[in-house]
Amino acid sequence: MITIGIETSCDETSVALLRDGDILVNLVYSQVDLHARFGGVVPEVASRDHLRKLPPLVEEALKKAELEASQLGLVGVTRGPGLVGPLLVGLSYAKGLALALGLPLVGVNHLEAHIFAHRLAHPEAEPPLVALIVSGGHTSLVHVPEWGTYRQVGATRDDAAGEALDKFGRLIGLPYPAGPAVDELAGRGDPQAVPFPRPMLESGLDFSFAGLKTAAVYWLRDHPHTHQEDLCASYLEAVVEVLVEKTLRAAKLLGVQRAAVVGGVAANRRLREVLPARAAAGGVEVYFPPPELCTDNAAMVAACALFHHLRGEETPLSASAAPALPLG
Repeated sequence: MITIGIETSCDETSVALLRDGDILVNLVYSQVDLHARFGGVVPEVASRDHLRKLPPLVEEALKKAELEASQLGLVGVTRGPGLVGPLLVGLSYAKGLALALGLPLVGVNHLEAHIFAHRLAHPEAEPPLVALIVSGGHTSLVHVPEWGTYRQVGATRDDAAGEALDKFGRLIGLPYPAGPAVDELAGRGDPQAVPFPRPMLESGLDFSFAGLKTAAVYWLRDHPHTHQEDLCASYLEAVVEVLVEKTLRAAKLLGVQRAAVVGGVAANRRLREVLPARAAAGGVEVYFPPPELCTDNAAMVAACALFHHLRGEETPLSASAAPALPLG
């Protein structure tokens, strides 16, 4: 079974090919340079660039895998959540491909696909587990008792963690996207230099990062000469401490011994250092996908689509994009 995966939920155009559960090709084209001048993703610009890039990317993927379109057996595509314009580009192309080749179509949930990045990277680490989905658009904790069954137990009430890092970076003059730059500068700073708050650290499993951003605004107003490295290290430490505490609290409350961290922020150096070290004391195993499976990519979409296809599920060609598609 050759599955083609298509991902266009935001500002990455991605096409992947899987043979059963093995990745043959996973191509990702990032629109970062295109949106940098605006300081964030412009949906209309993103949609037009997906439309321009997706067809040749499909051709390139088939060429790299030395396959013909006639050898495909399944089309998987992100249906939501995400930006409606970009989602429509990917979904429309996937529908056309499925119709032209007479193939089954499976539209998948983008958040579930992120959890399948864990399955691709660590197939031996089966549920039950708690998944921390942490990216620019999402920060949530999901109980996964078995594949295909999900219960969200914690979510952000305002900014996602990645969004909070990007906004902070913009505040101190870093280029978009600021998350990787904050991570790099933080490695040279003192994480205790600035006493940033840890929002909602002691309460429940929900997250809130808007107050942290506000604290940074006031600190910069009152301490304009603080070293940039110290600012980044202290701000990142606050974000990471909240993520770590909530994840371990969820694992304890749910009685699970495995935690999977997925999404763009799962590539963060400091989070990868702190969470496994803290979790080991409580007997919790922590898993991170490799960086190439942390960002939005089509391999995770294809893996998720294949799982649902093998369960006999199929998406009708009449299905529409679902920018607010819930998980579960």
